[in-house]
Amino acid sequence: MNSNAIGVAAVMISLAPLVNRADAQDTTVAKLEPVVVEVGRGAHTSPLELPFAVTVQTPDSLRPGQRHLSLDETLWLIPGLSVSNRNNPSQDPRISIRGFGARSAFGVRGIRVLRDGIPFTLPDGQTPVDYLDLESVGRVEVMRGSASSLYGNAGGGVVDIRTSDPPQVPVSGAVRMWNGGFGSRRLVAKAGGASAGFGYQANVARTESDGYRDYSRQRMTNGFGRISYDNVEGSYALEWLGVNTPVAENPGALTRAQFDSDPRLADPLSIRKGARKAVTQSQLGLTGRHTIARGVVEAAAYVGTRTLDNPLTFAVVDVGRTMSGGNLRATLPFSMLGVDHRFTAGTELQLQNDLRRNFTNCNDAPAPTVSTTTCPVLGVERGTVTLNQREIVSSFGSYVRDEVDFGRRYTLTASARTDADKLINATNPDDSGERPLDAVSPMVGVLARLSDSHSAYANISSAFETPTATELGNQPSGAAGINRDLKPQRSTTYEVGVKGIGASGLQYNAALFATGVHDELIPFDIPGGGGRRYFRNAGRTSRRGIELGLGAAISRLELGGAYTYANYRFVDFTVDTAHYAGNRIPGIPRQTLQASASLRGALATLVTEAIFADRMFVNDANSESSPGYGILNARVVSSALWNGSGAELTLGAQNLFNTRYISSVSVNAAGGKFYEPGTQRSIYIGLSLLAALRPPR
Repeated sequence: MNSNAIGVAAVMISLAPLVNRADAQDTTVAKLEPVVVEVGRGAHTSPLELPFAVTVQTPDSLRPGQRHLSLDETLWLIPGLSVSNRNNPSQDPRISIRGFGARSAFGVRGIRVLRDGIPFTLPDGQTPVDYLDLESVGRVEVMRGSASSLYGNAGGGVVDIRTSDPPQVPVSGAVRMWNGGFGSRRLVAKAGGASAGFGYQANVARTESDGYRDYSRQRMTNGFGRISYDNVEGSYALEWLGVNTPVAENPGALTRAQFDSDPRLADPLSIRKGARKAVTQSQLGLTGRHTIARGVVEAAAYVGTRTLDNPLTFAVVDVGRTMSGGNLRATLPFSMLGVDHRFTAGTELQLQNDLRRNFTNCNDAPAPTVSTTTCPVLGVERGTVTLNQREIVSSFGSYVRDEVDFGRRYTLTASARTDADKLINATNPDDSGERPLDAVSPMVGVLARLSDSHSAYANISSAFETPTATELGNQPSGAAGINRDLKPQRSTTYEVGVKGIGASGLQYNAALFATGVHDELIPFDIPGGGGRRYFRNAGRTSRRGIELGLGAAISRLELGGAYTYANYRFVDFTVDTAHYAGNRIPGIPRQTLQASASLRGALATLVTEAIFADRMFVNDANSESSPGYGILNARVVSSALWNGSGAELTLGAQNLFNTRYISSVSVNAAGGKFYEPGTQRSIYIGLSLLAALRPPR
């Protein structure tokens, strides 16, 4: 797609609503001020009061009829953020904010992900999101940029997913059934209710899919439960999430020739080696918020376990994990010398304990006479142990933040966070060791209220991102223990922006930023390494970008969208004799545009979604790239045939025009296996049945 065409289209329809709509069928646009934002490490009454880029959305209200299959459905229309669906059930979607996270080989990197304030992100910076339940999401809050340093080990931003309020009836229940292309089936059962301040919600879902690509079958059961109590003094909740995925096949990435031949192919080596994963995870969290005099005290604690059986092309990885953590935060408003302050102080601790074992992958191994030392029993997948180590990661952080209000028009915000992270690698006396990683991350921002509904801001912030335990343990030399040459990456961001609401429900936000990164973490493969990912530090990189979002409601028509311009380049980066200064950072399109339109009629709601993206370079040398693309999704949601019965029918199509495209890339992969195809056209149908028991009047 022509780059100029994207820019012109963005001016016309780049839209991103910031409102929290209580009723999906309400055709009016709610005002911005009632939205309560938690992602700024303190409650505010409006995103207009925050001196950094933040977006708040209610996904199902803006775009009804979602199947809740993947984060790319939920995290839509957020400028600066992109979700690359790899169409690989063995690997999570790749989330990036301002380019941070695009390097991820699996899971999410460089971004803090939370659910109701409880972190999904582990203390080493890795975030598995395969156990994240999307059925009960009521609101998504996204902070973009280094101002997220108040949350610790994250350079790109924060995604805080908030649970919807329980139904305001004593008892309610719902069943949702989905059936679609490529053997996709999903059955969901939900229950919830509220009475006298107490509320409860629970849901369980069974998802099965044969996958768009060969060798991409998935079988998954996940659940969510929440019990809450709210009164005038505060709110308290107990929350559980869990998943059991016995089958999630890994089709791997393709070469360009393989993609051009048949995008549904799987990597032959992945099939021969039986690459896949089986995972179970359970997490229990307790949160509380209590008002004391004029101040607010908030606390949270969580514990969880995870087991992973992960045959890969180079090894069979077996991980048993326990994780726990907690945080405490207090916010106190006060006045001093005629100036109003809002002071926040907090501290948090996270612990991660992994027992990691790697085995030789003996699938497709030669005869025992050749492989007696590594695969002594023919036909047994797990051969000899190649790694057996305990990885203990801790993270302790404390922060302070003060918002100084000068006459209710100008606000100065200053914050700082100190972090002390530590990785202890215990294998044997020769390989054991520890690696402390410390950082101080300050931020200062100024916000000007141009009017009651418009504001402008500027900030300077810094952040750090440590290598994960896996990245520190994967040494190119093949040695065990910790890679002591790999350093954390550190970034400094300068940002200005405007946001507000105008006449006729128009909403807008725009940000201009420049980020300099030292020691950026870069992935690479080694030829003959079987696809194993290693990491090294680049000297310096530069990120300069523009983010635009608008939102509007015209009678029964709602429009939304987001435009991102990303000029991300290496400034100083040399590998052996190759010099990459001036090259584009791979894995990130230069321009992207997302747009949506929802037309609500008497009989049905028509929802359309479109995304346009530039090409992406796939390696540091910029010698290859994936082509740009544009796709359109559409669906019709109707309850007219069963008006008043609680039944709703959805008929939709993903990739309506059957475009062949590459949705994700594996950066710096060996053997040219860079490309992860996007799904071609898929038709689906869904039926929802809802029942509620209301109290007598």
